[in-house]
Amino acid sequence: MILSTLEDIQFSIELIQKRFKNINSSDDFLKDDDSLEKLDSISMRLVAIGEGFKNIDKLTQGKLLVNYPTIPWKQVKGVRDVLSHHYFDMDSEVIFEICKNDIDNLLQTTISIMDDVKD
Repeated sequence: MILSTLEDIQFSIELIQKRFKNINSSDDFLKDDDSLEKLDSISMRLVAIGEGFKNIDKLTQGKLLVNYPTIPWKQVKGVRDVLSHHYFDMDSEVIFEICKNDIDNLLQTTISIMDDVKD
């Protein structure tokens, strides 16, 4: 169950990276309908990622993610809550910063967790 969830998270992160590829500023998310669609789809993937890590944390009774302290897990899981419950307050700048600064490290850490879980 944990490995399957991690694989789903990896898939979502890779989709975010693909969709974010040609976004150079937060304003790029707002320039037309296609760009807004990218913002929406990336946001939904971030919700799924946050939910996935919340579930992993529950399944492992909080004992797995703490082994990877380079990731701010509270914020990763919290993005899900903010986007789910305050969707209309979503800020394209926050999504841009997450994609630009955090998503690559999250992917590498997810892959590391998967490798460790397989062993």
